[in-house]
Amino acid sequence: MSSRGAAARMAEVLELERRLRDQIGRVLVGQDQVVGQMLTTLLAGGHCLLEGAPGLGKTLLVRTLAACLGMEFSRVQFTPDLMPADITGTTFVRQDAGGQHHFNFEPGPLFAEVVLADEVNRATPRTQSALLEAMAEGSVTVGSQTHRLPDCFFVLATQNPIEMEGTYPLPEAQLDRFLFKILVPMPGPEQVVEILARTTTNVQASPAPVADRRELIAAQATVREVVLAPHVAAYAVELVNATHPGPHAPAATNRFVRYGASPRGAQALVLGAKVEALRAGRAQASLDDVRAQVQPALRHRLVLGFEAEAEELDADQVLEEIAMATRPG
Repeated sequence: MSSRGAAARMAEVLELERRLRDQIGRVLVGQDQVVGQMLTTLLAGGHCLLEGAPGLGKTLLVRTLAACLGMEFSRVQFTPDLMPADITGTTFVRQDAGGQHHFNFEPGPLFAEVVLADEVNRATPRTQSALLEAMAEGSVTVGSQTHRLPDCFFVLATQNPIEMEGTYPLPEAQLDRFLFKILVPMPGPEQVVEILARTTTNVQASPAPVADRRELIAAQATVREVVLAPHVAAYAVELVNATHPGPHAPAATNRFVRYGASPRGAQALVLGAKVEALRAGRAQASLDDVRAQVQPALRHRLVLGFEAEAEELDADQVLEEIAMATRPG
């Protein structure tokens, strides 16, 4: 990031995040880490997958963020009978007053700027693939025509980890398109008391729009200007390589991992680290910034083996062992 105006641009990003956090906090109780990781994904220009049990506020969080951004929002409830055209849109024939027939495209709910894909793992692979194209390419193809999605296209998908009957697990190719996978935990007793106080009366807090498209695009550009030193980039690559079994992999990898993270995992580590650096008032990402992103950036990119299941280890625990065994070169 160039020195000219760098401090001012950094301050603008921090102020934008502060306003968003304040407004989200008016509605959502606690979940500071979840909110922070979601804002990291937003500022990095990626998509995120929120995983948590029912009733933890995942949908409320996404709705609140959309309201704070003042951007077009749509919610898609994914179900087994949802068809690709239900989310991408449909081309139909329309007759004008002169009797001429024209093909018209009616955009689907993906043509919003903030899209909530609720319970995304309940849709069939065919519909999931339509969402995959939108996330990967920023466009959808209907028939022979390709239609561009909005510039600020941000997908927040949710899934329920405990109610798996009638679900279609997301394929690795689609999971890899999410910058972060964010785990939404159960709130503590004091937070539940506060939730009751906010939700069981006639007074309901409403978030106000505190940002716009222009500010968000500028903030995302500032994030990408953060300097990444060669040794920091090399560390991100080492972490990703350490998730692949092989003669030079950590013991935990060879024992518990079948397949490791793709290069997109390194991109997620770096972009998350750049946001973390800005939060600390720095124009250069550090090794610690990269290390802090390991679990949200890589947990959904590992395919664990039977040994991990037998020892009841999840991806986060395996990644912790891998990160501890991987030192910056």
